[in-house]
Amino acid sequence: MVMVTGSNKAGWTTAAVLTGRLIFALVFIMAASFKFIDIAATGDYIAAAGFPLPKLLAWLAALLELGLVACFLTGAYFSEAALVAAAYVLFLAFAFHGPSHWTGNQSEFGFFVDHFTFTAGLLFAAVHGPGRVLAINSKRFLPR
Repeated sequence: MVMVTGSNKAGWTTAAVLTGRLIFALVFIMAASFKFIDIAATGDYIAAAGFPLPKLLAWLAALLELGLVACFLTGAYFSEAALVAAAYVLFLAFAFHGPSHWTGNQSEFGFFVDHFTFTAGLLFAAVHGPGRVLAINSKRFLPR
């Protein structure tokens, strides 16, 4: 099956890619912001899940999220960042919303599934890249 495309294909696909990049960035900006606003609460949440060094992990998570934001907004190392983000989001799904959480709160299952839909989008983005508009070509920064 072939989709019919019009002459404005480049316009709407560029807009869609840029919108997707912006959505990815906004999600991680919000996540990092919540961590920075109350890093102690984030540490407590991490500790409650049984992880050691919770405050350090909270800071590292916030810094990772800021790095992902930079990649999504600039397009630099976009595919690599999308793959890292996908792995991170899957980790979060299992660590904080996995099957052990479902019996106490059924909405946790919904949170768990939501992480997979987000991961699917990140994987799709990793394959297709940042687009040609407003994207730094990170290939020129890599050693030859």
